[in-house]
Amino acid sequence: MKLLTTTKPGNNNMNLKYNESNIGGEIVKDNETYLLKDNKTLKNLVLSSTCLYRGQATRGHSHAGQEEVYFFVQGTGVMIVDEEKFRVTSGDVVLIPDGAFHRVINDGDLNLVFNCVFDGKRNH
Repeated sequence: MKLLTTTKPGNNNMNLKYNESNIGGEIVKDNETYLLKDNKTLKNLVLSSTCLYRGQATRGHSHAGQEEVYFFVQGTGVMIVDEEKFRVTSGDVVLIPDGAFHRVINDGDLNLVFNCVFDGKRNH
């Protein structure tokens, strides 16, 4: 049974299967802090991947009207969601509520890699 692609009209044989270390997509940002890729294959959701380099941190931000789910794939660090601060490591899943401030800090020995799913309107 092949479940990798679809041939529905208008979908141009889109790839439906990826793995946690390669989500496909295009590079959105690539700087001294992180490498950020977005896979916009779906109409309403974006699958995003961030490789946060050792000793670096995201600036932190919030999104009114947008929830997110972070899936940590590699490394260790600290996640801040509003007033909560907690350790994250490979295998952790963090739910980010609508409008919550969130920031990730890589204080580990490896690059901290996490994937994120959010509705298709990137506002960060």
